Amino acid sequence: MIYFLAFALACSIVLVLIPPLKKFALRIGFVDKPRSDSSRKIHREPIPLTAGLAIFAAFSAVYLLFIRDSWQQTAAILGGGALVLAIGLVDDWFKTNGREFPALPKFVVQMSAAVLVYASGIVFAGFENPVNGAYVVLPGWLSFLFTVLWIFGVTTVINFSDGMDGLAGGLSAISGGTLLVVALVMGQQGSAMMAVITVGVSIGYLFYNRPPAKVFMGDAGATYLGFMLGVVALDGAFKQATLLSLFIPILAIGVPILDNLRVVVVRLLKGVPIYQADTSQVHYRLLATGMKPVQVVSFLYLLHVCFGLFSIVLLLAQ
Repeated sequence: MIYFLAFALACSIVLVLIPPLKKFALRIGFVDKPRSDSSRKIHREPIPLTAGLAIFAAFSAVYLLFIRDSWQQTAAILGGGALVLAIGLVDDWFKTNGREFPALPKFVVQMSAAVLVYASGIVFAGFENPVNGAYVVLPGWLSFLFTVLWIFGVTTVINFSDGMDGLAGGLSAISGGTLLVVALVMGQQGSAMMAVITVGVSIGYLFYNRPPAKVFMGDAGATYLGFMLGVVALDGAFKQATLLSLFIPILAIGVPILDNLRVVVVRLLKGVPIYQADTSQVHYRLLATGMKPVQVVSFLYLLHVCFGLFSIVLLLAQ
């Protein structure tokens, strides 16, 4: 019941906050403008970019109500999320004015948010040796590197996946749902609560972002959801992991991770910057085959659910 209440409250707060934030965005011109020269922008009228603020407010409020972490972890999770959201809002503001925000400040701020989480004690410390059952503790530097790169990586791949109405929000909800099941099976209440809040804010957002979208979360909201999914996985699925179960959180976020790993490799081979937006993501490629946007999103939802189910089967089979 407590998880249902957290989900319902998170979803409701997003539903209540988006309409006034939408009006505010239209008034100040904080909107994603359609461009006839871009194959990435398929909407035909300006769309407000303020849903990320509603997602942040809802997650923070419900987190403070239902989760009793140490003040260090609470400060790191909410403070790190606020940093990611803030730099995302700056990036979105630049884009509304037809300019590109430099990649380096975004990288520095997002990595700093990940370091905050590591400093609070939410880390990937090691794994269980499947041969003798002994717990292998990673060296401090390797634990730091894995933790920070994981959070930064998931933050980035969810943002890269935000290219079609309902896509990133739906993928985040499915990933959150998968990590919720994993946390419940492993008896990790804190991680389960963060996962269910993530699902709640994602579903609330989807009410306004399902095709045709009435509002976008922008880079601010997409990176924020990615940041939270990365933290949830570290605080849950990666704890006391065996060597085999290390694949569980990777599969739980499987479609964004695998697709964007492919995209990064392609961009590196072409010699173009990793952060340079293009149409190499799988949703654009499927769209180019003649599939309708709703068909593309539905197909990727189904594929992501399959990844999630496989990760749960992997957990139960251990």
